[in-house]
Amino acid sequence: MGWHSIVPSAPLTSLIETIWDWDMPPAGHRYDRILPSPGTALIINLHEDETRTYRDDSERSCVRASGSVISGPYWRSWIIDTSEQIRVMGLSFRPGGAHALIGIDIDELSRCDINLEDMFGSNARRLRQRLLETPCPMQRLALLEGWLLRLASDPTPDPVIAYAITELGRAPQIARIGSVQRDTGYSAARFSTLFRRHVGMSPKRYARLLRFRAVVAQAHPQRTVDWSGIAADGGYCDQAHLSHEFREFAGITPTAFMAMRGTYANHIPIDE
Repeated sequence: MGWHSIVPSAPLTSLIETIWDWDMPPAGHRYDRILPSPGTALIINLHEDETRTYRDDSERSCVRASGSVISGPYWRSWIIDTSEQIRVMGLSFRPGGAHALIGIDIDELSRCDINLEDMFGSNARRLRQRLLETPCPMQRLALLEGWLLRLASDPTPDPVIAYAITELGRAPQIARIGSVQRDTGYSAARFSTLFRRHVGMSPKRYARLLRFRAVVAQAHPQRTVDWSGIAADGGYCDQAHLSHEFREFAGITPTAFMAMRGTYANHIPIDE
């Protein structure tokens, strides 16, 4: 039992950040709020053949999907049921990685999770069955990595998107998007369309999300937070601007995040 992960070998390493395996006892709380990130994920539930997410509304309505899905990227937080998060495998694609590996339009994926079997049919069913029959977590990780390597002979990120992601990652200021777009040689409209297809959101929203992720990474380990200082460091106009963006992406205030945070920066326990 426990958490295991690997960084995949080439050529997957340019497309996938990590492949992971989670085998842990049930959490002591019912729900987790998951903070958004710019990458796409593949999730394979080995405890239940179902994935449940909940809308962040007053009714907390449940959305049910297959146990094996490709999901995200999300640009707002969502809620998951911890009772099914006992034996789960998955991977985190780098921005643009899922499109390069399987050719999916990520702008469409950002609106609705896709059942892995709808894309790969019996191949996906056999994969999950083999994972269920493999008791060793490191062997499961190797099995999943091998399956991914067979999906494409030479998956290569689009050079224009790779350049844009690298440049925005260095300094995700909104004002830089025009400069990055001009460097690509594409018109603003063409660049935005291509970026949405490969990454799942507009370049502007992507840059905003990167800035939010940097705030979370900086604030999470601290006992007390100088929000004004973080706002200035992160390129926000002021603390009010940071708070507005935090609520937009996380669904809660920065103060609530610090009060509710758990062991993992991306997972916020909800005690209900």
